[in-house]
Amino acid sequence: MILGIVIGLCVGALISFVLLRRRDTTGMSRAGVTESVNGRSTTSEAVEVAMDSLSVGVVIAGVDGAVTYRNLMARGLSGTMPADVLIDEAIEVHLRAALTGETRRQVLELYGPPRRVVAVSASPLPRGGAVAIIEDATERSRLDAVRTDFVANISHELKTPVGALAVLAEALSMEDQPEVVHRLADKMVEEALRAGRTIDDLLELSRIELGGEAVKDVVSVGLVIAESVDRVRPLAERRDISVASSEPSDRSKVVGDRRQLVSALGNLVENAVKYSEPGGRVEVSSRTDGVWVEFVVRDFGIGIPERDLARIFERFYRVDRARSRETGGTGLGLAIVRHVADNHGGEVTVVSTEGEGSTFVLRVPAAPGLVAASMPEAG
Repeated sequence: MILGIVIGLCVGALISFVLLRRRDTTGMSRAGVTESVNGRSTTSEAVEVAMDSLSVGVVIAGVDGAVTYRNLMARGLSGTMPADVLIDEAIEVHLRAALTGETRRQVLELYGPPRRVVAVSASPLPRGGAVAIIEDATERSRLDAVRTDFVANISHELKTPVGALAVLAEALSMEDQPEVVHRLADKMVEEALRAGRTIDDLLELSRIELGGEAVKDVVSVGLVIAESVDRVRPLAERRDISVASSEPSDRSKVVGDRRQLVSALGNLVENAVKYSEPGGRVEVSSRTDGVWVEFVVRDFGIGIPERDLARIFERFYRVDRARSRETGGTGLGLAIVRHVADNHGGEVTVVSTEGEGSTFVLRVPAAPGLVAASMPEAG
């Protein structure tokens, strides 16, 4: 709404200046024209700078349909690329319609690469001519899609255990055999814990995303590794997975939020345990070059198919849904890791071979003054 008002004011000011300059040049002497134009030159420059600073493209056409003005954004959209040609064509079509008094709007989905969504609208001007507004709606479209997928996914994730609880409760109310009652009650506890884990992960993800200004404390790498491994130890023991962590140097420290880092590394270790076969092994280590510290989690489990590698950090995306149900995974763990990495100005990467295992690397800034350490010394 505010952007529309600003655009309207800028366009109005620009058109008024053009019309006044035309009137001056037809009804005044040369000296008078020079004085008048000089008097308005500062205003003209200010309006053009304002138009060029807008995040949307503005194209103005005269009464004859000829384009008389394009701001910086609109000039950047003109070119020889197929997508640019389609945008130019849409602008021309809608400006012609606006010259006849129509108001038009069209959303173009350009599949690129890169994929873009561009909205083109045009409307007539009060004193003749027409104006077209071109807006890059790619990010808004992506966020709308993410929001829609998120609502659909969370509805599905919570509906399944809640539905199971309803069925189990109904069966329990009609059962009088102690062993069956005990089995149904155990299943109800399992489904309730599953729903609880999903809610806990959602709350954790929301806390990380909306945590405000990033915390920048100096945190011991050894402490982050120890807390992460301790958090996963009970699950590893139940699944007969050994978790080996090498102790880093006391000098190895990072800058960031200890709680977030423990949450991220803990999720990586937990994933490694869940996707390892019984009797398997998970290795947790760290290394540094003095500028960055890398937390490395390696497993020798089922691995990740190459087709899934690009999507594993999406919310609720799971490579093996059957395995996730068996292990109680919510599909939010790696999304949490990605957000923690982003919050710290770092990154998370993965290398995996199906059937041989995966190696995840969480990279975050090292504490000031940290010197590069060798792999054995860093852990």
